[in-house]
Amino acid sequence: MKRRTLLAAALAAPAVAKAQSARVLKFIPQSDPATLDPMFTTASSTRCHALAIYDTLYGMDNDFQANPQMAAGHVVSNDGLQWDITLRDGLLFHDGEKVLARDAVASIQRWWKRDGFGGELEKRTDEISAPDDKTIRFRLKKPFALVADALAVIISVPVVMPERIAKTDPFKQVTETIGSGPFTFKADERVPGSRVVYERFPRYQPRADGKAEFASGPKVAHFDRVEWTVVPDPSTAASALASGEFDWWDNPALDLIPQLKAAKNLTVEVKDFTSANGIMRFNQLFPPFDNVEIRRIVVRSIDQTEFMQAVAGATPELIRDRVGVFVPGTPMASDVGLDIQSGPKDFAALRKALKDAGYNGEKIVVLGAVDVPAQNALAQVGSETLRRIGFNVELQAIDWGTVQQRRASRAPIDKGGWNIFFTLQTSTQNVTPAAAVNLRADGAKAWYGWPNDPEMERRRAAWFDAPDFATQKARARDIQAEYFANPSSAPLGLYFQPTAFAKSLTDIRNGLAQFYGVRRV
Repeated sequence: MKRRTLLAAALAAPAVAKAQSARVLKFIPQSDPATLDPMFTTASSTRCHALAIYDTLYGMDNDFQANPQMAAGHVVSNDGLQWDITLRDGLLFHDGEKVLARDAVASIQRWWKRDGFGGELEKRTDEISAPDDKTIRFRLKKPFALVADALAVIISVPVVMPERIAKTDPFKQVTETIGSGPFTFKADERVPGSRVVYERFPRYQPRADGKAEFASGPKVAHFDRVEWTVVPDPSTAASALASGEFDWWDNPALDLIPQLKAAKNLTVEVKDFTSANGIMRFNQLFPPFDNVEIRRIVVRSIDQTEFMQAVAGATPELIRDRVGVFVPGTPMASDVGLDIQSGPKDFAALRKALKDAGYNGEKIVVLGAVDVPAQNALAQVGSETLRRIGFNVELQAIDWGTVQQRRASRAPIDKGGWNIFFTLQTSTQNVTPAAAVNLRADGAKAWYGWPNDPEMERRRAAWFDAPDFATQKARARDIQAEYFANPSSAPLGLYFQPTAFAKSLTDIRNGLAQFYGVRRV
């Protein structure tokens, strides 16, 4: 039977295989969270995991504004050089210990070694301390109005861990998973690559105020258990969702969206309006992509429409091309540099340019995630584009968890390294330079690919120091100009990823999948 025939049969059948209990939420994630340390990766599945079991000092609402979360609030000195953040009452770790200010300080110090926005906060901080058990104090080198915004990012999530865990080397993964959030992680039920389980933490005290949006406001857990099951085959996942075996599929395959919408027992909606921006990421440690001219040639070869049609051809209304760094329509977006990808492609001229730039036919290793349909489509189209302009491509089709592990390797390709990987930038990293991990360009501290571009770092710093919103917008244009002049990635367009869930579920938040607030009616 063909894939669509199997799905049609499932959609027509009565939903008899219900979730085991009204108190259990059964979830199909985008992929297995191969890394459980939220400060160690920007992978969406790890960030969803982090938001379930940890909490943060500030949370972001639907308007991307920072709101106190673990913090009761803060006071800023008249000269702007001191921030005192006070913890709210009732915060407990899952091992029963009270959350103290020194736990938050150690967690922040670990996080800002990994995160771009955090790194900017570190540069501007003279001292961070815990003068008492409830107060986190920042002494700044100069006023920085974005302290709360930095602590609310959802990229390398600035979660609060117990101090003894947070003191783990930021470049080594933690080995214990203890948070203070609405759910606890069931390590004894973890099956790597297949299953993750969370249980409601009965001693968690949600905020009594604030907007219950995105990652902010009251986080009330209505389910006793949340069970993640990785289902690699999209048709199997769709059939299981339609039959009631699962409640929620995070990232349904886009070619199945029309059929899922036809199911009377399912809701299909876009919950993350920050989109999924496709990128081809270069490893600049080794030839040939240590050569800026070769990277520019690759960027010129990209037809964003072709990439996005491969990803979402069945749902063209979800596609956008002519995309730079930021989501079109958001304040920092612009068309600067986009003309480099416009017009028909002269592949003969591109092949000649590639040879003239010094490429001599050496093999390049390309990583593609076969178990994430959108990323697999990007890798397939991207590899063919690279071949058409003259590259000797070895596409290694592996699962996303392995891509996450491999992309962290700085080894040459003959020792397990890589030259290119494909991914989707999601959530707030698509709407502001503060959270755009692919823009950071300070060498060893930068995101995978490790670009070293002092001019990009200068422009990023100027954006953080902008005195007003209009200046921020102008400096965001400068950043995008440098992004195309000295590319660390090739932009591939974007699409808006719907999520699919049982009609019996309500109050699913915007943004990444989060399990507090969700109820069964």
